[in-house]
Amino acid sequence: MHTVVILIHLMIVLAMVGLVLLQKSEGGGLGMGGGGGGFLSSRGTANVLTRTTAILAALFFVTSLFLSILAGFDRKPRSILDSGTAPGAPSVPGAPAAPAGGAGGGVLDTLRGGTPQPPQPPAGPQVPRSQ
Repeated sequence: MHTVVILIHLMIVLAMVGLVLLQKSEGGGLGMGGGGGGFLSSRGTANVLTRTTAILAALFFVTSLFLSILAGFDRKPRSILDSGTAPGAPSVPGAPAAPAGGAGGGVLDTLRGGTPQPPQPPAGPQVPRSQ
């Protein structure tokens, strides 16, 4: 349904662009003047083009609103508090995750065959020794 409405929307856009380009320029902003062509010289043809452009603009507006409403149906409100994190997950950003069930924390720990051992801090200041 979404794709069908998008295709209709694009056809309306192309038809509207074509109709705007067919209309006679009244102001002559670029100095093109509009000339005395036989195709669009009568006043009735200009009214038909103007009305058709207005109808296509209204259809463009309606399809745009419909597409935005369709896109809004997929969105569901979410709460920050119900983020779906596991009970053992850290609540502070950057904190290491607690291992679930006492198991190792990652693939390397699994391959190593044990749980990760935290590095031991030095007992005191170390004095450099010469050999």
